[in-house]
Amino acid sequence: PGLMPENDYDLAGFAVGVVDKKDIINGEDIKAGDVLIGMASSGVHSNGFSLVRKVFEMTKESLDTYYEELGGTLGETLITPTRIYVKALKSIKESGVRIKGCSHITGGGFYENIPRMLPEGVNAVIEKDSYEIPPVFGLLARKGQITEEMMYNTFNMGLGMVVAVDPSDADRTMEAVRAAGEQPYVVGRIEAGEKGVTLC
Repeated sequence: PGLMPENDYDLAGFAVGVVDKKDIINGEDIKAGDVLIGMASSGVHSNGFSLVRKVFEMTKESLDTYYEELGGTLGETLITPTRIYVKALKSIKESGVRIKGCSHITGGGFYENIPRMLPEGVNAVIEKDSYEIPPVFGLLARKGQITEEMMYNTFNMGLGMVVAVDPSDADRTMEAVRAAGEQPYVVGRIEAGEKGVTLC
């Protein structure tokens, strides 16, 4: 919304892959006690920009404004390239760990994306202080007077990918993610309960 001028068009592409049935990650084996490991995002990534454009004026002056907390200009921060997690997920698989579920935190934030990997009868508990939230999200919340719930329902809030693994595989998973050049955090756990996400 608000991005495409009349008579302009957007060209998009996609890829389709094939996977052996035994290798499909569908979340059906996720159970209480499993560990949630998150991978750091590089910032806003490519989702939530309709809200970003409502909070900040998209003018040269606004985008060139330097913010001490960001360590750069608003424009530089907003166009930080999106992190892609293929190498990290491949590294986890090659380490021998079975990924029980994975959730790419894109549009819809935590509340819409994490439940997609969960079977019925379990709840994902995420500890908000278990990882570093990039300063751009604090700036957005403050300038736009956005509630915490709306922030977590729109943005990745510093986590671009979350995987569920058996507790015995947590250390190997962390090592594999680091080996792929990403920053992992143990961000929570799976508990018995209604399917959904609890932030604490």
